[in-house]
Amino acid sequence: MPEPTVCLILEGSYPYVTGGVSAWVQELIMALPEVRFILYTLSPKRDQAIRYTLPPNVVGHKDLVLHEKQRSTARPRGRMDALVEDIRSMHSSFAARSAPDIEGIFRRLPAGYFMSSDAVRNPKAWEMIVEGNQAHNPVYPFADYFWSWKSAHDIAFTILGQGIPEADIYHAVSTGYAGLAGVMARLRTGKPFLLTEHGLYHKEREMEIKRAGFVKGYQRDMWINMYNDFSRLCYRYADRIISLFEYNRRRQLEMGADEDKAIVIPNGIDIPRFASVKRVKRPGFHVGLVGRVVPIKDIKTFILMAKIVADALPEARFWCIGPTDEDPAYHEDCRALVESFQIADRFTFTGKADVREFYGFLDVLLLTSVREAQPLVILEAFAAGLPVASTRVGNVPELLDYDERFLSASKDSESLARSVRYVHDHPGEIAELVKKNRETVARFYDKAEVYRKYLALYRGLAGGLAGGLAGGRA
Repeated sequence: MPEPTVCLILEGSYPYVTGGVSAWVQELIMALPEVRFILYTLSPKRDQAIRYTLPPNVVGHKDLVLHEKQRSTARPRGRMDALVEDIRSMHSSFAARSAPDIEGIFRRLPAGYFMSSDAVRNPKAWEMIVEGNQAHNPVYPFADYFWSWKSAHDIAFTILGQGIPEADIYHAVSTGYAGLAGVMARLRTGKPFLLTEHGLYHKEREMEIKRAGFVKGYQRDMWINMYNDFSRLCYRYADRIISLFEYNRRRQLEMGADEDKAIVIPNGIDIPRFASVKRVKRPGFHVGLVGRVVPIKDIKTFILMAKIVADALPEARFWCIGPTDEDPAYHEDCRALVESFQIADRFTFTGKADVREFYGFLDVLLLTSVREAQPLVILEAFAAGLPVASTRVGNVPELLDYDERFLSASKDSESLARSVRYVHDHPGEIAELVKKNRETVARFYDKAEVYRKYLALYRGLAGGLAGGLAGGRA
């Protein structure tokens, strides 16, 4: 039996953005050369530069630009009023925080039909919009409600009206719009739908929306509710649901995921590649951060920590290791902050680099992110023999064994500085901790085993789940 063809559904990531989930996708494809992959990417704009060399087993790529206006080439099956009533029933289920049965809706929605025009022209559909405004948006003008509703829904209409590449399995690497496309593929083709969540998409978007001052009142609630609803649909219709760690799996179950479908498969790394790093002590005390210079990594908190440590430890040197070109304005802000603290002679932005060169001499690795799932850099550092201090995000507390000496709240530069000082002042304890962490990574986070599990999943799903992994901790 030939290996399955897998359509990877990707939103705002691979192959246009480097690092994080994109790096994971590239490694997954390269690790399974026997599997043919098709990319179905959801993008904010056309003609983005591809940032990766696509492996030879990527045999197709379709890019959907979410904000481009679409013209219908098909009409819904049956009466439009009946479709609207089905949609009204769907929204009632969402309001009750449950995932509705939407198979009847999809039977009426052929590929090539985009609902944007009918949603505002059909009298019953317009009535739904007006009722929504009256029920949820009594304070703000109707125009504010309508344009927020339209911007939220037109993207979904664009996804639902598209055809999707032919494949044996549809694998979405998040919920959100990618997950909605996966649900659509599952219901239109009958082929298996696999969902991997590195973080919880609906929670991440909720944090962003609440921080955005221009999103107000029910506009904010509308977007948050919509992302929650997408997740519920994904959890209902996915044949397997993968999270990186048990805490996130529990959150998925709370949102309606079936326990028998939900699996934990952690991130993995190339153990020999990082365990073979030659550790050579350099003069001074070297503190590093590996990550893109972007706001989510909160490089500014790393710089604030560096100033505090530099004042206490004259021998300290600081290394920010990672690409600086993704957000040039943020990078310039960070450089200016280093200059203003007068630590430029002790602080280096390396740009893109082979992190193993730095793992060879760093004394401690920091992670200052405001959001993470299960960061690979911690696993890499452990395998290479480095201690780690981090903000308390994602799966980091579990990776650091809930050791409060090395965990800090987001943006708490003083606490991070205390962790660095602890590493500096307790070399004997740290040597024992490094040894334990190395053993843990080698035992549980070998990426060869991770990819073996994915290959088993693909084969099992293509074969009708007979060989698929069972639910729970894989």
